[in-house]
Amino acid sequence: MSKIFFILAVVLGLTIVGCSKGEMLDSNPPSVYLQIDQEKYLTKLGTYCWKNKCADVKAPPTERLKGKEPIVVTPGEVISLLMDYEPKPNEVYFAQYIDVERKEVQLKDNRFNAPIHKGVYYYSYRVAWMDEEDKHLSHGDASYDFVIEVK
Repeated sequence: MSKIFFILAVVLGLTIVGCSKGEMLDSNPPSVYLQIDQEKYLTKLGTYCWKNKCADVKAPPTERLKGKEPIVVTPGEVISLLMDYEPKPNEVYFAQYIDVERKEVQLKDNRFNAPIHKGVYYYSYRVAWMDEEDKHLSHGDASYDFVIEVK
């Protein structure tokens, strides 16, 4: 009898491991943080589809973050985007918002430099986990917003 339980446990364990390979296991999208110097700041989760749940946020970051205290940075300061999650997303889009207009900003190793001119700047970081074989199949996507002030 104990041999049967052992065999069933092994088969069940292998089935669970085999079926979960490549799937997004967490129930919510991973958190994204900004790292500036040695300080970390949580970004605000926006629109996402994760597992069987989707949330659509229609307002741009300039509206969603209105009244939120901006993160103060110095001109040109290096800002890193951190996500402690595996696998890493294989599609990334990063933009700065001015009112409802957006301008793409290039990331290098998930880093960018703060603008050199003083002011308040809004950003959106969008990521997706697209299937390696079927480029039209998404395993999850999320957007994250934040606001900085260059002083």
